[in-house]
Amino acid sequence: MLNGTSYRLRCTLTFGDIYGQILIWMVVIFASLAAGLALMGTSKPLVALLGVGLILVLSLPFLLFAFTTTLLNHIALDPATGES
Repeated sequence: MLNGTSYRLRCTLTFGDIYGQILIWMVVIFASLAAGLALMGTSKPLVALLGVGLILVLSLPFLLFAFTTTLLNHIALDPATGES
């Protein structure tokens, strides 16, 4: 209660809000896997595995940041009416 007024927490997030983020991250995953498979044929398969791992590890914080900020932007505080 702020200043004697009750507020109701409401989340307006829909799947469409994060759909683009999911598609972009899937493209990143598939591109890194394709690059890893292409490098597997060379004489250094360890470099391929390290490359795939590095791409995934570096892209995960950006994905989590995008999801978190999108979620926080869709949280609303509405004044509660007298009804329950």
